[in-house]
Amino acid sequence: MPDNVGSVRYRERLTVPIVWWVLSGLFALSMLLAVGLYVGPVWGICTALIIFAAVTAIFVAAAIEVSVDQDWLRVGRASIELGYLGAAAALDAEAARRRQGPAADARAYLVLRSYISTAVEVTVTDADDPAPYWLVSTRRPRALTAALTAAPSIAPTAG
Repeated sequence: MPDNVGSVRYRERLTVPIVWWVLSGLFALSMLLAVGLYVGPVWGICTALIIFAAVTAIFVAAAIEVSVDQDWLRVGRASIELGYLGAAAALDAEAARRRQGPAADARAYLVLRSYISTAVEVTVTDADDPAPYWLVSTRRPRALTAALTAAPSIAPTAG
């Protein structure tokens, strides 16, 4: 996989929703109050800062980038050349739920985030690849499908 990225057709960073940050802040605040009232304000502040720093590290580490350039589809650390991809289908929330549950293939490559309800399914045409398709969470499934289908070897499907 080359390090240089050609013309980027699509880029999206999958991060946790804002409400998760608010909830983690409220949890850190509640720990500040609980520990602060029990053993003192300094301990409460230290506990809250440690908790918020740990949650921030987890949220930052869990964020992944989905990108499509002229030759590659990259999802987090995984990548596949566009020449090995077949049809791409944008899935609404119900179709994505079905495809990652009862209608899933155990060999599929899945990059799913519980806080993102829509996804894109891309068929893998490489005979040496054990994964029949990639199922990738995205907040903009139509835009990702359009970027993938701009490659001459990939065809769109109804989703």
